[in-house]
Amino acid sequence: MKPLVIVRPEPGASRSAAQAQELGLEVVRMPLFAVVPTDWQAPDPRDFDAIVLTSANAVRHGGEELSKLKALPVHAVGQATAAIASAVGFTVESVGNGGSAAMNLPFGERLLHLTGRDHRDIAGTTAIAVYEARELDSPGVEQLHDCVIAVHSPRAGARLAELVQDRSHIAIAAISPEAARACGSGWRTISAAVEPNDNALLALAARLCEGRDA
Repeated sequence: MKPLVIVRPEPGASRSAAQAQELGLEVVRMPLFAVVPTDWQAPDPRDFDAIVLTSANAVRHGGEELSKLKALPVHAVGQATAAIASAVGFTVESVGNGGSAAMNLPFGERLLHLTGRDHRDIAGTTAIAVYEARELDSPGVEQLHDCVIAVHSPRAGARLAELVQDRSHIAIAAISPEAARACGSGWRTISAAVEPNDNALLALAARLCEGRDA
């Protein structure tokens, strides 16, 4: 069985690793980025009707400024983000299932998107970056051989394409078609998960690690 390399930042890397190990996979954690807070100021909550959260990192790294926005309800991209928002005192109004593009956001409301510096714009929202993912020096992926790499974002795919030259013995399991395209060409195989979430991505990765077709 081929090892699975997880390149997403912590703490997501550890969560994905634990889930992959439950599937019986050999896991190597090798984050390409470290998530850190940005210096930001919360807007007047009276200017908005709700908050959009597409990553739990916005809550983890939002800092004290988040407390100024607690009166606003939250639309969360998924259950994990919703749980963290609820744990710090936000009221979660809706929870998506299928990535930011599939969120059923209320039409006509003034929506504040708390997000990372590198993000996908959501129509009808005002975005403020409250964290960023900084590239790590010499993560070690350029030395990988005969493995499967789980790619959780287009930015991670693009970074892999920059770092890895010898790709012919590496299979890519990407969380979305966009993440797969960002990896470029020349890999042994490259496949996208059927849904843009960790469960689907790790199921795909397990098949590739076991030598089965995606």
